[in-house]
Amino acid sequence: MIALMWSNAAIAQDESAAPESAEASTDEIVVSGIRATIQDSISTKRQATAIVDALSADDIGDIPALSVGQAIQTITGATTHREKGDASEIALRGLGPFLSNSTFNGREASNGSGDRSVNFNQFPSELINKITIYKSQQADLIEGGVAGTIELGTLRPLDYGRQRIQIEGKVNYNPYQDRIIGDGGMGWRGTISLVDQFDIGNLGRFGISVGYQRQRTSNPEETMAGSSTWRACDDSVDVLNGNCRDVSNAEVNEGTPFYIVPNALTYRQISENDQRDAVFGAIQWQPASNIDINLDVEYSDRSFAEDRSDLTFSELRLALQNREVDPAGFLRYAEGMTSLESTSTLTERSEEYLGGGLEIAVDATDRLRLTADVSYSDTTRLDRSRSTRLRTDALDIFGDRTPVGNQRVAYTYDARDSFAPVFTIDPRFDLNDWSLFSDDARLRRDERQRANTIWAGRFDVSYELPGIVSALRAGVRYSHQTYGDYTDRVEMTQGDRAVDRDANLLCRTQFPQRDFLKDAPGNQISSWATFDPLCLFNAYLGTEDPGRSADIRGITNTDVLEQVWAGYVMADYEGALGSVPIRGNVGVRVVKTDVESNGLRSALDVVDNGDGTIRLVETGDFETVTIKHDTTRVLPSANLIFEVQPNVLLRAAVYRAMSRPAPSALSAGRSIRLDDGTAFADVADAIRSIQASGSPRLEPLMSWNGDLALEWYPNADSLLSTTVYYKRFSGGFQPVRIDEDFVIGGQQVTIPVTQTRNSDDKSSIYGVEVTAATRFSFLPAPLNGLGTKVSYNYAKSNFKSHDILLGDVYDPVTDQVEPGIIPPANLSGYSKHVVSAQVYYDIGPLSLQGIYNYRSQYYQDFVGGNSQLRYVGDNQTFDLRASLDLMRGVSLRLEALNIFNEPKVTYMPVVGSTRQYHYYGSKYFIGLRVKM
Repeated sequence: MIALMWSNAAIAQDESAAPESAEASTDEIVVSGIRATIQDSISTKRQATAIVDALSADDIGDIPALSVGQAIQTITGATTHREKGDASEIALRGLGPFLSNSTFNGREASNGSGDRSVNFNQFPSELINKITIYKSQQADLIEGGVAGTIELGTLRPLDYGRQRIQIEGKVNYNPYQDRIIGDGGMGWRGTISLVDQFDIGNLGRFGISVGYQRQRTSNPEETMAGSSTWRACDDSVDVLNGNCRDVSNAEVNEGTPFYIVPNALTYRQISENDQRDAVFGAIQWQPASNIDINLDVEYSDRSFAEDRSDLTFSELRLALQNREVDPAGFLRYAEGMTSLESTSTLTERSEEYLGGGLEIAVDATDRLRLTADVSYSDTTRLDRSRSTRLRTDALDIFGDRTPVGNQRVAYTYDARDSFAPVFTIDPRFDLNDWSLFSDDARLRRDERQRANTIWAGRFDVSYELPGIVSALRAGVRYSHQTYGDYTDRVEMTQGDRAVDRDANLLCRTQFPQRDFLKDAPGNQISSWATFDPLCLFNAYLGTEDPGRSADIRGITNTDVLEQVWAGYVMADYEGALGSVPIRGNVGVRVVKTDVESNGLRSALDVVDNGDGTIRLVETGDFETVTIKHDTTRVLPSANLIFEVQPNVLLRAAVYRAMSRPAPSALSAGRSIRLDDGTAFADVADAIRSIQASGSPRLEPLMSWNGDLALEWYPNADSLLSTTVYYKRFSGGFQPVRIDEDFVIGGQQVTIPVTQTRNSDDKSSIYGVEVTAATRFSFLPAPLNGLGTKVSYNYAKSNFKSHDILLGDVYDPVTDQVEPGIIPPANLSGYSKHVVSAQVYYDIGPLSLQGIYNYRSQYYQDFVGGNSQLRYVGDNQTFDLRASLDLMRGVSLRLEALNIFNEPKVTYMPVVGSTRQYHYYGSKYFIGLRVKM
């Protein structure tokens, strides 16, 4: 029935096309709004040589979305991972950002996350006018996209061809932010842009475009989160610290029962203020008819301040009783005793991006075109947090025995009914009584800086030919990328009860929010005693900020250099096979990648915490370890298009593709995992937590790929396409233990450090992608303004990603694999089902649009790798957009995001074991746009 309706709509539009064409001979018909955007996108797909989906707009600011990420998720086969309620990482065809490549005006872009994806939140959607996703590869594209390449494009002023000044202002309302006491939940963003062209006589033609945006928003968050390390325990208890005893994979494989539990779990309330300033500028100069010079610059400065109030159950592995364990191994119910902690944190982030490039294209002859491009992209992200912890004790701040008479409070953990576990604590303990958080004060100042810089240059030659081979293309490219990451911690603890009392009384705050976790299922904890972190810093240290350490060197630091040389040759062809027109390209790209990773090694001292536990600290004497690795890969590709009928295309593509590990995953650093509120029982316990921060010898993930697409274009508004694709991967990722020497407490110790290696596994993905778009012109007015676009992607994969602690582990000495105790995950970011659906009404001055997105469960690795498995549950969003033209050049615009307030739920390290859930709330925007 749906297919029949779509066919009728397409036929009706074909029939209605003739009158419009006739009318166009006298009066030009201008299509605008959402309909124009979809028409441009369909046209781009039809004309492309590779298998492509796109979102484009002729005018500035006409991409129908508040952010670039939101815009991309409306494109067939694309979906996003949401952070702080907004679209961030992009997955193509249900495959995660690791398998995608993103470019900005044809160039790689740096980011502050340590991976290779573009930070789409840095770029205002109002200043982007074209987004193209290449699903199949061709030799002239920058390598790196097994799933696809996302190309963001900004406007070129001479190509735009007209003068335009545009001003737009928006105010937004966030109901969750309105719950913050003393905050009205309001924010705003303002954008101004100018495009103009000039005839400068003998110097040719000159064009300029510039845009600026300032945004002030809030991104509140309500969450419950487990720690990032989960252990497998047996039924016994460690006599040294009362925690459940770690059980090894070998013991479980021999029949020992086990259950999985995190070290700690936290309820977290977050208030945030976010500001972004962004500037885009472009100059286009054509000094002669055969020379085109383009210079573009992009700058973004984003900062936010985040106030966190945490209630932490810090000893979840302690004395667990009456356990109910799911067959998958995680707890569904337990009773235990734990210290409770009130932790208050002020986190501040500044992220600065500067990028741009100069392109010079010269038509040396009518057939020969030479193009040179140099580019620069730099991102620096600085995170600074000041965190204070106050913990429960048998005595309150006045020295009186508490109602429970113990440092630890009895609780029950119940995760039997929903994704949101419910904690019920001893009713005698009042969570909102500040005086009960009376001991073990700890102050931390953490600073982390990540810097990513890319210098690149390329030179391309294109020569047009008569005959079947219509053009030959060739080019070389060089890029120089550096990634650095340091973490610094300054920490102070003290146990003077009198000092604790005075600070506690001075720095108490009202719980910052009303109706905390009101929308979560179950009877959730809604408030607890909170404190002002800066006040506590002043009370204990006499300053709000003690500053960072004098020496910021550490064994976790990352210093990676990656240099890439690439060259390609490609031939475009166009002709006929019998009576069927054909066109396409065939080529090969050769890529050489050199990696140099520097890490620091230090002896470790054993420090007694004074409570029967110890910690490891660096001695401050370091030596540098340098690991080098290089790879060379050959990437052939071929694209073929058959014009079966004037409006029917059959496409085929065969290509080899690669996806490099993230720069942070190439770190030679080492880390000692120590979750908040925990310590080590002894050195043997501590050294089990030494892990590699990255694996410099990781090689690109390679795949052979095949795509076959059938596309029908009945008219400018309509598209029906189906693509089947296949990807065959060579290699997977597997934990491996490699012996390394450390000096601990003055003695040399050999420790098997777990890291990730490329395995010899073979795996594959089968997928199908369907898109249908049309406008129901056959309906009577005013219903003839209705239109829709629906896309669906299904993928089946047998790829395996193993948990770094509980999965299969390879022993390079014995060449044996020790079986894991939990099942492996699939590819990072892989979702079996992805749906995007749009319904729009666009007629006259009114434009309405509803956008639905669904993504099935997927595995999401942590940036840097070498971490445990984390899954994101099924998630869906529904957004609404509307615009009304009030008069020529003036329009009123409204948007509503996440109107059903769907939470994001994550599981770790097996599906069903809730690690975290987030509620962000909805967001509403109203704005006015003026074009002159």
